[in-house]
Amino acid sequence: MKTLVKIEKVGQTFNTKSGKFTALRDIDLNIREGEVVSLIGHSGCGKSTLLNLIAGLTLPSSGVLLCEEREIPGPGPERAVVFQNHSLLPWMTCFENVMLGVEQVFGRKEGKPKLKARVDAALAMVHMDHASGKYPHEISGGMKQRIGIARAFAMEPKILLMDEPFGALDALTRAALQDELNGVMAKTGATVVMVTHDVDEAVLLSDRIVMMTNGPAATIGEILRVELPRPRDRLELAHDPRFADYRAAVFEFLYRKQLKKAA
Repeated sequence: MKTLVKIEKVGQTFNTKSGKFTALRDIDLNIREGEVVSLIGHSGCGKSTLLNLIAGLTLPSSGVLLCEEREIPGPGPERAVVFQNHSLLPWMTCFENVMLGVEQVFGRKEGKPKLKARVDAALAMVHMDHASGKYPHEISGGMKQRIGIARAFAMEPKILLMDEPFGALDALTRAALQDELNGVMAKTGATVVMVTHDVDEAVLLSDRIVMMTNGPAATIGEILRVELPRPRDRLELAHDPRFADYRAAVFEFLYRKQLKKAA
């Protein structure tokens, strides 16, 4: 697999009323095409900051970020973001919300019938084609997140960036959407970077788990490769000792190594 995103010696410092605050330091990470990478760590460790840097929403104070060998100068259609808040426009239907993203990427190159086909296919992929004419206030929180994911995939990004996309949902809805995302990733071969606080979610979805040290001046502490075969079945993995071993390794880092340092 070729390297899609390359992060070299990246640091991020913010100017605050109290002076300079260093959020990240010495981040080195390669993200390969078709892999799923989770960023995990305690609050304040810079997970979302790192995701925003890859998205181009902020620029690094030091170091360089490359996407397909080109420096990331800002946001771009090859990097789609799904936030914890679904970010749907309330005055637009589900179909129109997805179409908005599709038109921005493909509107100058494709006619209306092809754009509509893209939207229809994306909604069907997340099993939301039945709600295409509904407005956001007419559907549940889990359905809103499905629409947000559909909009992102419909834009055919090179890399999908997800900032705790299921964090605000109840446990059952969260589990259903994790399984949904696993299915969508299997169909599309998507490259995904996801911020999460959920250890089980990280092991279930990821090829690699990037574990961050505590902030300030957080960096990558360890990287765990998850070598579980795909497709992954939640119930089968619950009885798989390898799943338990990966889960334990993440907890070991987060709660023994990091909490002991903080104490």
